[in-house]
Amino acid sequence: MAGDIDYLEPHGMAAPGGHYSHAVRAGAFVFVSGQLPISANGTRLADKDFQTQVRQALANLATALDAANSAVGKLIHVRVYVTDIKDWPVFDKLYSEWIGAVRPARAVVPVPTLHYGFRVEIEAVAGVVQ
Repeated sequence: MAGDIDYLEPHGMAAPGGHYSHAVRAGAFVFVSGQLPISANGTRLADKDFQTQVRQALANLATALDAANSAVGKLIHVRVYVTDIKDWPVFDKLYSEWIGAVRPARAVVPVPTLHYGFRVEIEAVAGVVQ
């Protein structure tokens, strides 16, 4: 299996802030690390509103999927961390607009804090485009 694993740092995303890869392709699956609202040039959007943070985190997720030869339509599971569960309806609306008819399994995890004061983080598992 070791030969079937690719650790990816996608073009168009800021470098990871720690010892991890934004995405890992392992066989027919892609595992995307928690994506935060950080722009491609590394700007942290913690001071922006929740909607802006969500849109950036989703854009980062899409970029990571694309770099791993996957796509939004290949998502299997999405896990979302939010610092205020009251933001969930706003997230769900933006997410449904972004993802369209695709309906992967999904979980929301309310947490007390996220790194750098962010309000949302999104991780995912997807299939590889054949």
